[in-house]
Amino acid sequence: MTSCSPEHPPKRADVLIVGAGPAGLSMACGLADAGIKSCVLEAAALSALAEPAEDGREIALTHAGMAVLQKLGQWQDLPPSEIAPLKRAHVFNGEGRDYLGFDAEGSGREQLGSLVANHWLRRVAYQGALQRADWITLRADTRVSQLTLNSDAAHLTLADGERLSAPLVIAADSRFSATRRQAGIGAQMRDFGRSVLVCRLRHSQPNQGIALECFHYGHTLALLPLNGDCSSLVLTLPADRASAMMQWGEEQFMAWVRTEVRGRLGDLSLASSRHLYPLVATYAHRFASAHFALIGDAAVGMHPVTAHGYNFGLYGVDTLTQLLASAHRAGQDLGDAALLERYASAHRRKTWAIYQGTNAVVQLFTDDRPAARLLRRGVLQMAQHLPPLKSAITAQLTGRQPALLRQLQSLVQQR
Repeated sequence: MTSCSPEHPPKRADVLIVGAGPAGLSMACGLADAGIKSCVLEAAALSALAEPAEDGREIALTHAGMAVLQKLGQWQDLPPSEIAPLKRAHVFNGEGRDYLGFDAEGSGREQLGSLVANHWLRRVAYQGALQRADWITLRADTRVSQLTLNSDAAHLTLADGERLSAPLVIAADSRFSATRRQAGIGAQMRDFGRSVLVCRLRHSQPNQGIALECFHYGHTLALLPLNGDCSSLVLTLPADRASAMMQWGEEQFMAWVRTEVRGRLGDLSLASSRHLYPLVATYAHRFASAHFALIGDAAVGMHPVTAHGYNFGLYGVDTLTQLLASAHRAGQDLGDAALLERYASAHRRKTWAIYQGTNAVVQLFTDDRPAARLLRRGVLQMAQHLPPLKSAITAQLTGRQPALLRQLQSLVQQR
């Protein structure tokens, strides 16, 4: 891939992208396929992009998300052994053994989705950018210190004083995006006061492609099915408790996990290191303005319970790419405010109800007061006996129909 230096000056870019995570690099790949040149600016070292470290996160991809990856050629670059089928999901409440089950029956799909490790998604996004080196310039070890939006263009000032300009700047620099703030765009932030502890477990019984989501009292435990008799353990705990558990030795940690898993999947052993992430959901007040747009977590940072985070990033990449490709073919300004508002409106329609519904569900199922416990049980029983509601939730996972989580959201908000 071309990198910018005094010896290798940058190609003129039509679009500047801040952030070389999977969303930012996928955006660059989509633009390249549309004949639009981009320059991607990333604070991390190039080695961290080329050889991303395993970070414990497993991404549940919807069928719509997988379709975008296929369009970008990234799905084809994933080793089949790194793609695990998500066939069914079982949701448990509290100490009960009964569960609410979801599968793909009636959706026209064989499975709900697929699970892929985050570091593999980062790897194939980087490889995709390499394959389009004539259209993409990547500048690693590069920090943006200032964004200026004028009537005719967007301008970035780098930490070393260099100034770059283009018709459009796209921010893809995390849910705590500094570029978003520099554009004067705030975000709705929901700090859950919790952290997510993740690791891989090896087990003696097959997981059968079933995800287990256990809303226990005081914490949430999820087991996501991976290949090779392994599953990803995702614990959501109060932040102080999670930090304390990270200090436990393997024996103490696994003794606690075995108790909480309650015999499911047979004998368990730790198969990876443990990782800890703070749990904060974000939703930008605006997704675009003249000469500026947000994608990925910079636009919407999701709670992981419904697994939509990176899928939303992919949907945004696809929507914005299509609009910019049409404008480019017509010779229009890529930073046109009306054009970018069309992207913002479309992305808001795809994300708003699910974001709010997810937060409402999390609020209910992490509330351990007696009244909330009764309502939790009632919501699951109602969903079990209301096929339309189950079908609506399954539809958003399979991408078969528009998401209808607002039904469940309204139920939760009545408490």
